[in-house]
Amino acid sequence: MGTTEILTAERILEATEEVLRRHGPAKATVVDVARALGVSHGSVYRHFRTKAALREAVTKRWLDRTSEMLDAIVAQDRDPEARLRDWLAALFTAKRRKAGDDPELFATYMVLTGESGEVVGEHIATLTGQLTTIIRSGVDSGAFAVADPAAGALALFHATDRFHDPCHAGAWEQPAVEDEFAAVVELVLRGLRA
Repeated sequence: MGTTEILTAERILEATEEVLRRHGPAKATVVDVARALGVSHGSVYRHFRTKAALREAVTKRWLDRTSEMLDAIVAQDRDPEARLRDWLAALFTAKRRKAGDDPELFATYMVLTGESGEVVGEHIATLTGQLTTIIRSGVDSGAFAVADPAAGALALFHATDRFHDPCHAGAWEQPAVEDEFAAVVELVLRGLRA
């Protein structure tokens, strides 16, 4: 590392992702991350107290990329049904892309998310919160008839599980998956409409 480059948590997370991609979760160490950055492992530990904390932070960063992208759809001022369709499609596309574009890193993150229950729980809460916002705006506009938007959001999240839960990644490249996704979206939208 050049003397003018400041070691930041973000730089450490970027390097950790690369080390995980190269070595996998079982063999990647804090020493490997430090070596990739050209610093001592003590410098990494100043930002992340433990290896577990570093792994949790890199997992959160990975999951946050998806929820931040979806925030843009939630924030749009347009028809709630169209936003809901776009949100579901964007979530499915993002998860498929992560699984298909870099399968080794995706497999690594499957291991890490298994270790990071609290981070995954927070991610799911964020996603269902986004759905709640869209459903509530649909209720407010008269487009949706849902007594409890938060409960409806959680039910919708579970109903579409096959298209975003990474445990189903093997099915995402099946020829009929797009038609199956469209059918499920139509079914849940019919259930939400006023």
